Amino acid sequence: VQLAKEIEADGVHLGKEDMNPADARQLLGNDFIIGGTANTFEDIVKLVNAGVNYIGLGPYKFTATKEKLSALLGIEGYLKIMKACRVSNITVPVIAIGGIQQNDVDLLLETGLHGVAVASAINLSNNIQLAAQELMGNVMKEREELLLNE
Repeated sequence: VQLAKEIEADGVHLGKEDMNPADARQLLGNDFIIGGTANTFEDIVKLVNAGVNYIGLGPYKFTATKEKLSALLGIEGYLKIMKACRVSNITVPVIAIGGIQQNDVDLLLETGLHGVAVASAINLSNNIQLAAQELMGNVMKEREELLLNE
């Protein structure tokens, strides 16, 4: 948080064991983007109450990009948590994280998530630019279809 402030970053993402988002908000101010990591609906409620701008919810499935993984959510976990968010009128954007590949995007976005965050699906690809373009195209296509069905 201190480094993000010093370099005048636009935002910071706080893991579950990092600084409390409410404390970070006091240090960084209201114009700073603060995200937090969640693994349960209860985590989401705490983060919303702490004033985060977005939530990274996961992990979806196993990923080697993080050493200490929380419980894997799978699609059933996302369906359950996103339903609880709708019932509770939680509107803070929730982004799927953890082990997401190109073929997971459609199913994940259908749960009501606002988006997906990926790392290895792009950086382990033989053609990073093409992988990123395909993923973005897939996300945009799915978002358009979901909007048409509302």
